[in-house]
Amino acid sequence: MLVSPLSPPVSAQLLLSFDFDGTLHDPASVPAIDPDFFCLIEELRKTHGAIWGINTGRSMHHFAHGLVEGKFPFAPDYAVVCEREIYVSKPDGHFVAEKSWNQRCARDIDEIFAKAKKVMQKIREHIGHHTGAHWMEEDDGSIGIIARTTEEMDWIVTEVKKLTINHPLLGWQRSTIYLRFGHKDYQKGSALAEVARLHQLSSELVFAIGDSHNDLEMLDHNVAQKIACPANAVSDVIEHIRRQNGYVCRRTHSQGVIEALEHFFA
Repeated sequence: MLVSPLSPPVSAQLLLSFDFDGTLHDPASVPAIDPDFFCLIEELRKTHGAIWGINTGRSMHHFAHGLVEGKFPFAPDYAVVCEREIYVSKPDGHFVAEKSWNQRCARDIDEIFAKAKKVMQKIREHIGHHTGAHWMEEDDGSIGIIARTTEEMDWIVTEVKKLTINHPLLGWQRSTIYLRFGHKDYQKGSALAEVARLHQLSSELVFAIGDSHNDLEMLDHNVAQKIACPANAVSDVIEHIRRQNGYVCRRTHSQGVIEALEHFFA
């Protein structure tokens, strides 16, 4: 069932970006998202003209399921899915692709995959020989790796860095045991910066919160001046936030998100 977004502000004065799984959404909790989060979003819409969205590694299909799982009373204003594609919600609850960005993203990824075909085959053979990880190629052109453990993925990332040293534009996004290849110019950070550009908002007016490695690019002061992570974030993210004088929450998941919003916008 579609849910509509909140009525738009007269002028956007603040941009909020939330990672979904592990940050805003916790399937082990009931409810998975604290309802007070949505109350706070409504308040920030009124007081700060806030635009808000989900910035996730989920596909558009799984993101739509997430809106149901999270019992969203209203839709976010935008969504970044697959860590790079931008969609904007319409008054009827449908999400429409930001065509210019998404088409450029798809074209550049196809181009880098074609140029790096040999090295990607070498990566596949290397991890197949040394690990039990699964190589994944989807019908939509996505290419990635699923490891058995986070330790195995740590090793894989180290090896991928070595093997791709001569392909500086070949990028990847990692979340726990999952890795998705792509183009270094298209990730959560650059997608969020594009959303900010579309709303004519500088990084001083952008807030971002996330818990995993694929959030690092958006948890950067060049993209968002107000950055945070929940208490359950991976150690690399916590250290990254501390180095940039961001806010490390005492609470986990959506309660941590609420804590961070109250810290910055009390």
